[in-house]
Amino acid sequence: MPKQDFSHVDQWVFDLDNTLYPPRARLFDQIEVKMTTYVMQTLGVDQARADYLRNHYWATYGTTLAGLMREHDVDPAPYLTAVHDISLDHLEQDHDLAAHIRNLPGRRIVYTNGSAPYAERVLAARGLSGLFDAIYGVEHADFCPKPELEAFQTIFAKDGIATERGAMFEDDPRNLAVPHQLGMKTVHVAPDPHHAEHIHHHTDDLTAFLAQLINA
Repeated sequence: MPKQDFSHVDQWVFDLDNTLYPPRARLFDQIEVKMTTYVMQTLGVDQARADYLRNHYWATYGTTLAGLMREHDVDPAPYLTAVHDISLDHLEQDHDLAAHIRNLPGRRIVYTNGSAPYAERVLAARGLSGLFDAIYGVEHADFCPKPELEAFQTIFAKDGIATERGAMFEDDPRNLAVPHQLGMKTVHVAPDPHHAEHIHHHTDDLTAFLAQLINA
């Protein structure tokens, strides 16, 4: 992973879930249960149908919420509060990751399809509070989710991100297509690599990857 690939980067954009904490934390297991329950209660369907719709909306619209809003005019605010009401007790602080993020040159932001208050809770549990210049949730993109071009354009315009000097770190390969299109360096953070033209780098260890950028 040549350090020079990032020599021009001074604007760093990080996804949250399964990116700034490892997938083994399995927070999304809790969130998925909450989402299924919300779909069941809101649409009056059984669990099997709710699970189907949740996955269908994720695949079709980018998030379950986007599908619920598009097809059922669901109010996003109560949904976001309900599905992110989970335990973070088993998240561990990562002081090495914090140090490497702190040493990145330039501006650092978090951009998640979750909500900003949830992101702040997760960052606190990981010992990453105070390291980012801004935290953006799906609410800041008018509830339009990644991977939509409009979502990225809204957030990057609000933050003043110059994408040609940016890098995007994400666990969902779909969400790296637009950043690549906009001229950013893209890093897929996941246990298994996903080979695609819009992915420049893959890592299964964000802490180690950032260490190379700082110390190489």
